[in-house]
Amino acid sequence: WVWSVAFSPDGKQVVSGSGDQSVRIWDALTGDLVNEHKGHTDWVWSVAFSPDGKQVVSGSGDQSVRIWNALTGDHVKELNGHTGSVRSVAFSPDGKQVLSGSGDQSIFIWDALTGILVKELNGHTDCVSSVAFSSDGKQVLSGSGDQSVCIWDALTGDLVKELNGHTDWVSSVAFSPDGKQVVSGSRDKSVYIWGALIGDVIKEPNGHTDSVLSVAFSPDGKQVVSGSDDKS
Repeated sequence: WVWSVAFSPDGKQVVSGSGDQSVRIWDALTGDLVNEHKGHTDWVWSVAFSPDGKQVVSGSGDQSVRIWNALTGDHVKELNGHTGSVRSVAFSPDGKQVLSGSGDQSIFIWDALTGILVKELNGHTDCVSSVAFSSDGKQVLSGSGDQSVCIWDALTGDLVKELNGHTDWVSSVAFSPDGKQVVSGSRDKSVYIWGALIGDVIKEPNGHTDSVLSVAFSPDGKQVVSGSDDKS
């Protein structure tokens, strides 16, 4: 299975992470394989490009976070510290930090250059399934199997806001481009749009008849897209 895909910032390439333990970069125009990154020893759950498109980060069931050279396919850095499957990874907007969420219930912020663990965010009581930076890099968003969505201060690691309302595992979370709203998707079949400042539910789009697995905002923040086990 291919568990995660992402476009490069210029839209010319696509990175994919798979159950075959590989990270692959593809030419978005031709569909040709550009390079393949091998090193993980378990499923690759999550992949993302750096903001400059020169690096790729991956998180795996082997409990590691790896940074790769997107141009050559070379392994740049292995980040170890999680004691559970790494389910979600992301670069900060300036590319200087890497974010990871794990089945060990923790969220780590790493220095992308040195690989040093900068901050550990603790508070979830189940697997952290989805993480994201705000567009200014000042906040971190997380969704968990404990049914909560949390907003954290990226500098201090303090919990800023806990958003409760879902009645099952939160599969996916994302900030709006302006950071004022948050969207979350859950196994309870719902999609919630929250106000990031107050933590109130602004809207609950209904329609899915099975688990919601992925959510995202449009670049202008005016629309939300969701994908579900109901095949829609």
